[in-house]
Amino acid sequence: MPRIALANARAPFAERLVSGLGYPLRGSALATCIALGVASIVSLLPGLIGLLVVLIVRVATWRYATEALLHTARGYAEPPELGMDESGHACWALTLAHLLVGALYITYAGYYPPALWLLVPFFTLILPAIDLSLAFDGNPALAFNPLNWWQIARGFGATYISAVAIELALTAAIALASFALGRLPSLLASPLYGFAYVYFVILAFHLLGVLVHRRHEDIGVEQDAERLADARGQDDDERLRDWALQRAASAPDEALQLLAERLQNRVAPAYLHQAYRELLRRGNMREGLLVHGQIWIAALLASGEAKRALGVVQECSELDPSFVPDDPATAGPLADLAARLGMTRLAVHLCRGFVAHWPRSGQAPHYAVLGARLLAGQDRPGEALVMLGRLGAHWPDHPEAVALTRQLQPPTNTA
Repeated sequence: MPRIALANARAPFAERLVSGLGYPLRGSALATCIALGVASIVSLLPGLIGLLVVLIVRVATWRYATEALLHTARGYAEPPELGMDESGHACWALTLAHLLVGALYITYAGYYPPALWLLVPFFTLILPAIDLSLAFDGNPALAFNPLNWWQIARGFGATYISAVAIELALTAAIALASFALGRLPSLLASPLYGFAYVYFVILAFHLLGVLVHRRHEDIGVEQDAERLADARGQDDDERLRDWALQRAASAPDEALQLLAERLQNRVAPAYLHQAYRELLRRGNMREGLLVHGQIWIAALLASGEAKRALGVVQECSELDPSFVPDDPATAGPLADLAARLGMTRLAVHLCRGFVAHWPRSGQAPHYAVLGARLLAGQDRPGEALVMLGRLGAHWPDHPEAVALTRQLQPPTNTA
């Protein structure tokens, strides 16, 4: 069952705005942009067929965008799947409202352009109230009541100004796209404009949904995403991971601190450690990766995940060729496991590290012999003898080491 990606209602709006620019380019939203952009070519056909295609494309655009608005308002981080119809009458009411406004704009632009100086400001001010009302209470009759528009604007306060700005930016972006692409050949301009039109509409409605989501506790919007995530067994750690990765786009240090506090608190699942390491890699924090690697390797071995621990050792060794776990009780068992799994290079690396760091340990001869045997098996007797020689004065008479040393030494010529 797929994981539900949850949006962070506490993330600053500026951060959601930046990440939102990619929202129409993900998942089903991107498929919608491409499909409706390509379909726009058919609108070039003359007569009723072209007009019908334009109407279908516009309906599909606003229908999907309004679903995205409601989807975002309910806590989902990703665009809704195609064919979803979770919002019923509210979604269709939003679609029809914007189609009607668009039709009025086109009509007056063609027959009486001066009227647009009144229509555009008027609808720019009232459409956010309609959109926001339908997003959080889903009642079309209430949303289209002029008395309710003032209540919405007053209730959202300064946030309502952001909603108006989004509506205004949408209108301006669509007009600018039309002007910029108008000089291209029709067969090229039509799909490009269609794609841009769908992109801007989805983006604008997603951002309106963000405004509602950020206020969902105050206005009582049910968070379907969280409820579904709970039903699927997602926990607070998964939400923390999602929120931290989102926050990293604008405040990487804060995101790292958020994860670090959780990792220090109690045993954490692997995906939190992986998210933490991902943020460290993004920041090119080599030392942080090595320090965390030491901690996580020991924790993985203690929890019985030795194979995963080997993977972390290998990753850290690529960052620092001298890296070895900092505890012989960790390095030793991992060397044995790597040898059993046929990971010869890693096993030799761990054996060398063990002997170099803990030559007095009672296990040092074992790992010197193990590493030497692995090297000899690769036809590298000289390196094997060097490893055995590292036992030095601490274990000069160890029987296995002495026997293997004699075996590996080249025969002497006698006259």
